Amino acid sequence: MNVLLKTFGCKANQYDTEVVRQRLEAAGCRIVETAEEADAAVVNSCTVTHVGEAKVRGFVRRIARNRPGIRTVVMGCAAAVDDGRLASLPGVAAVVAGADAAAVGKALGAAAVVAEPLRGFALQGRAWLKVQDGCDEHCTFCATVLARGPSRSRDPDAIVAEAALLAERHAEVVLTGVHIGTYGRDRGDGWSLSRLVGTLVERVPEVRFRLSSVEATEVDDALVTLMAGAPDRLAPHLHAPLQSGSDRVLRRMGRYWYTAATYARRIEGIAALVAPLGLGADILVGFPGESATDHRATMDLVRRLPFSYLHVFPYSARRGTAAPHLGEPPAPDVVRERGAELRALAAEREAAHRAARSGGMADLVVERRHAAFHEAVTEDYLGVRIPADAPWVLGRRRVRGRLVVRDGVLGAEAA
Repeated sequence: MNVLLKTFGCKANQYDTEVVRQRLEAAGCRIVETAEEADAAVVNSCTVTHVGEAKVRGFVRRIARNRPGIRTVVMGCAAAVDDGRLASLPGVAAVVAGADAAAVGKALGAAAVVAEPLRGFALQGRAWLKVQDGCDEHCTFCATVLARGPSRSRDPDAIVAEAALLAERHAEVVLTGVHIGTYGRDRGDGWSLSRLVGTLVERVPEVRFRLSSVEATEVDDALVTLMAGAPDRLAPHLHAPLQSGSDRVLRRMGRYWYTAATYARRIEGIAALVAPLGLGADILVGFPGESATDHRATMDLVRRLPFSYLHVFPYSARRGTAAPHLGEPPAPDVVRERGAELRALAAEREAAHRAARSGGMADLVVERRHAAFHEAVTEDYLGVRIPADAPWVLGRRRVRGRLVVRDGVLGAEAA
């Protein structure tokens, strides 16, 4: 059976798709790149925004048109909260809630295989490793907890074993999940995210680890010490969701565990010890009741902190969440204007960070290879292009190089 795989959404979804890929290949399936080649498709869905869900539905319709008779299985977060719209789409044979790879295989009629640790990612220099799933918080705008359920930490020995397998093929392993800062809390045996990372660094040599999205106030001193003292083992990079710089809006969002001031203090403390530091954040624009004063507070906080990039999203009402009952969001043109202001500020900060790093040394992991150039990523999460014929990169997954900006593009040359 030829199967097309398509992933929407976060790194946790990308990990889940790779688990499905490995299961299907073990069952004798062939993974293909286009619908025209496929007998079946697996679409891993996202429910963060209504736009994301619409993209999923549009993709399913499109492959049904391009390949009449194709059997599609929709899995993931949108599948977990489906109200029947996904199930009724043309070609959909099954809707599988969440990340149950065995259920996906069964729905496709693939032979059952024994679950094994993930050994590698297809066509990538970096790999994702899911360390936990679910979330115990109830942010008023977020449907992920409805789709993923409560926080569940994976067994640390299983994580270490899988990391060792991934390190055989990849130079960087990104630790991901839905709320990784809570790793270990549900286990009750003393494990935490910093203990897990310390164990991985000790027991899985040479590979560089990176944290995916993690709350700023859940980054403890042990993690900061690793980033500062061993950036070749734990990348000096944080993606710390902010959502808003207004305490009033944060309370309405249900994000009670920090304020703008406590977020800022933690980030400033980390930045004082870790350099260079790649720093990103998610910001939600146009939350119900967000005022011009709230927006200015967010802009002011972004100006204050050393962000190197931002992900800016307009608020999207999600079925089953509390936010739609908190009043009307700002007018669409206001939301667009505020989002544009934040993105313009983010572009300035990103350009400044790139300029500051130009001329400096970087630890580069080659992520993708093309005919004319290779894409690589630095320890502080800068994307770099290296000429494909550069002899110092040929055949290597990880290299040291000097960063240079040419024609507005960040590149690297031999150290």
